[in-house]
Amino acid sequence: MTKIDLKQTLDSYQAKSGQFRVLDMPPMRYLMIDGHGDPNSSPVFAEALQALYPVAYKLKFASKLELERDYVVMPLEGLWWAEDMATFTTARDKSTWDWTMMTLVPEWITADMADAAVAKAGAKNPPPRLDDVRLESLDEGRCVQTLHLGSFDDEAETLERMHHEFIPASDLKMTGKHHEIYLSDFRKVEPAKLRTILRQPVTAE
Repeated sequence: MTKIDLKQTLDSYQAKSGQFRVLDMPPMRYLMIDGHGDPNSSPVFAEALQALYPVAYKLKFASKLELERDYVVMPLEGLWWAEDMATFTTARDKSTWDWTMMTLVPEWITADMADAAVAKAGAKNPPPRLDDVRLESLDEGRCVQTLHLGSFDDEAETLERMHHEFIPASDLKMTGKHHEIYLSDFRKVEPAKLRTILRQPVTAE
């Protein structure tokens, strides 16, 4: 059985450091869970990951066993927003941030399969936020993205260039939510070596 790795086949998971590019995103489906506050200190953030990952792996195993279609569980991603989006490039006051943590699922995964995966994940010692996990489509449309190398706390300079230089110079304006794709597992990789795709939905001026 061939194991599919969507990171290798989807153009939207390709990015280079120091290079901004515009791409058009088709609607894609994710397992999602919402929250608010500083991810470094909020227990809600840790609980969100504790609920999301078990469902993602139960879904992968179900696809392999029931459909004979195996795939690599996709990396964690996050949508981030705040009442004042300047907090992403200036004070970086993470306590004001809202977020949705998520992981992409293949197009053949159905809502019934996702519901069954949630039920299986809760069969023994269910995570406290398990019922908050959902399957939902995200339609970002046109986006600008780049690859950030290093600590999350060092993203501000890259985002400043994206938001206030590249996007306006391209006759575009920001819309939607700031999107991050964590190509590195930040629970295991030291901050200086993290690889993160930074994405911003845009529309024509």
